[in-house]
Amino acid sequence: MPLITKLAATTDAPWEPIAPDKIIAGMPETRTVVLYEDATAKHYAGEWEATVGTWRIAYTEWEYVRMLAGHCVVTGDDGTTIEAGPGDSFVIEPGFTGTWEVRARMHKLWVIREG
Repeated sequence: MPLITKLAATTDAPWEPIAPDKIIAGMPETRTVVLYEDATAKHYAGEWEATVGTWRIAYTEWEYVRMLAGHCVVTGDDGTTIEAGPGDSFVIEPGFTGTWEVRARMHKLWVIREG
């Protein structure tokens, strides 16, 4: 396996609806493109887009987010809130539960580490 990998962006992934039991507002859809997966299947990188809406989230993984476009608000069940737009970055830790609200169609880069 190479020790350096160039990632190529693509928009070929299909749009998929959020599970109805998680939706709080709107009819949000997402598109996920996995650009990298390591041999252990514990580290991933890619791009993600979402349409306007709000839904429940629960994280078992660690995620780094870099916003490219749009606007979102991530709110924890503990009241912690992060509002993000183009150029902003944030991290979500395992065990986080709350809501993801997309206020303007968004596009992000992400890196995920499982377990």
